[in-house]
Amino acid sequence: MKLIKQSLLTLLLVVLTAVSALADNPDAVLGVWKNGEGTGMIQIYKSGDKYFGRIVWLKVMNNPDGTPRTDVNNPTESARTKPLRGLVNMRDFKYVGENKWEGGQIYDPKNGSDYSCEMTLTDPNTLEVRGYIGVSLFGRTDVWKRQVKK
Repeated sequence: MKLIKQSLLTLLLVVLTAVSALADNPDAVLGVWKNGEGTGMIQIYKSGDKYFGRIVWLKVMNNPDGTPRTDVNNPTESARTKPLRGLVNMRDFKYVGENKWEGGQIYDPKNGSDYSCEMTLTDPNTLEVRGYIGVSLFGRTDVWKRQVKK
């Protein structure tokens, strides 16, 4: 009986710790996140009262000739020679409470398009990133996993 009580107390402490980690913390999203495909990592950082993301790692960092991969699909011709590593591809997110960041834009270097975007932290190490056109109903959600603690 004593062992059961200790186990229940330990479980309660773990649950309370997880819940407190998800408490209203605008900076909880800061850190490095791996996208759902596992092909890239994005560092989310804060500038002023807004949140941004930049590509810090790619599964395929270089072209077959050894040169760094660049933003070849960018609609702006002069930007096509910029390396993908270091590219700011998430902009202008604002924390709106309840572990949600909205009002941002996400750039997809695979097709050179910008999308409206919102993020939701579902647990301390899981981030749902939803890109959409127009309204959130018409979009796609990718689940990212935290790689490096902030």
